[in-house]
Amino acid sequence: MREFSRGLGLFDSTMVVVGAMIGSGIFIVPAEMARHIGSAGWLLVAWGIAGVLTIAGALCYGELSAMMPQAGGMYVYLREAYSPLWGFLYGWTLFSVIETGTIAAVAVAFARFSGVLWPLISEDRYLVGPIRLSSHYALSLSTAQLLAIAVIAALTFGNTLGLRYGKLIQNVFTVAKTGALGSLIVLGILLGRNAGALRANFGAAWHAHGVDSLGGGLTAVTMSGLLVAICLSQTGSLFSADSWHNIAFAAGEVKRPERNVTLAMVIGATVVIALYVLANVAYLVTLPLEAIQHAPADRVGTAMLRAIFPEIGTTVMAAAIMVSTFGTINALTLTGARVYYAMARQRLFFPFAGKLNSASVPASSLALQGFWAACLVLPRTYDTATQAWGNLYSNLLEYVISAALIFYLLTVAGVFRLRITRPDAPRPYRTIGYPVVPALYIVMASAILAVLFAYRPATTWPGLLIVLFGVPIYVLIGWAGRGGEAQITESEAADTPTTAAMPSGKIGEQ
Repeated sequence: MREFSRGLGLFDSTMVVVGAMIGSGIFIVPAEMARHIGSAGWLLVAWGIAGVLTIAGALCYGELSAMMPQAGGMYVYLREAYSPLWGFLYGWTLFSVIETGTIAAVAVAFARFSGVLWPLISEDRYLVGPIRLSSHYALSLSTAQLLAIAVIAALTFGNTLGLRYGKLIQNVFTVAKTGALGSLIVLGILLGRNAGALRANFGAAWHAHGVDSLGGGLTAVTMSGLLVAICLSQTGSLFSADSWHNIAFAAGEVKRPERNVTLAMVIGATVVIALYVLANVAYLVTLPLEAIQHAPADRVGTAMLRAIFPEIGTTVMAAAIMVSTFGTINALTLTGARVYYAMARQRLFFPFAGKLNSASVPASSLALQGFWAACLVLPRTYDTATQAWGNLYSNLLEYVISAALIFYLLTVAGVFRLRITRPDAPRPYRTIGYPVVPALYIVMASAILAVLFAYRPATTWPGLLIVLFGVPIYVLIGWAGRGGEAQITESEAADTPTTAAMPSGKIGEQ
């Protein structure tokens, strides 16, 4: 009988949270956010709102993770709070798009910035040119795509060797990337600060200018337009701060999970949000808002370093992002596979994914995740109007941002539901500020969702369709005798999530 080994301490768990959160987004998304909002003051407010949501979510998830400290995270919470169907729909979306698509996106980001150092690596240098599937879609293999796939394969393999290898990679690269982001902030504030940027950005910090249309002629120059702009901008800030809860996926390998998972989420999220706000301060004291809005390829971090170090700024930024993205891929690879393992243990995923190898890690689940993420690197999109090539995963991730927010909202609402339906369940930690904190999260997330559905229907509704496509799959699994509560045998009950707190030690595989 093989068992998970609880080899992640509080520091290791916090490094997973920080490593999963900090990727390449903080160096890029401020450009689009600035185009929506159009003022330095409100840009910082938007990041503050993202921080409040993220930390409030971590405080709420902490109660659920303390009640159910085993592998699976949100899949477990949604299943226990509502039904196996809701847990499955999250797990299905996580595997099909959210986790694997993010791994693919971050791997290609790693490859793109590698191209700054080694020009041979490029999305335009093809080993296999685009093979048209339709007027808008194709398959290709460029040197950048090949490197992205190689990185996914290498980190997937490294994590199959055992938790200690994945943990070592994570700790080293998270410390490195945190140091790199901290150095960027210090350089911007101390060396980059200049009177021109300060005057342009903070002379009229709350006055919008140079803004994009939000649709229907609405812009951030009016109060209603500003509120819409802040809500729309959250797709960038929340995506950059996403994956703060991923450590809960691997709770079965965390020491004292009823305590450390919660602390890791709250500490990690707080550290990252503080760094993100300070990074935006560094951008704003170095670059006029117009330069942020129109940074080449939206690379605000690169633009800032080039303003400070014209000769080497681009190279230094590329190296920093390579370190950052490499650590992010490892964190996502390590944690995501544990969800599919938990689903397989309950007959809601491929049975072979529910096995641990001799190193006590779900190697089959890791391999399947890595394979699908690599597959998502290959498809390309083609814009006939601009004649530009894009990537399919970019579209998919854009589609599911709103759907992911729905799952977050439901999970936080699960705190209320479980307080009512299972009032006597052991709760080693209770949400600080209950009921105000979870209620605040629900209200703020609902407002953002309402704006997204009203002003970005082309990207929100397809995301719901991806989620809903999981319903017939769930039904088919049930018909095949592999899913549903009734099919879980007594011998598998030990792997079935319960709201009773698990003792420290190991979770056994039947």
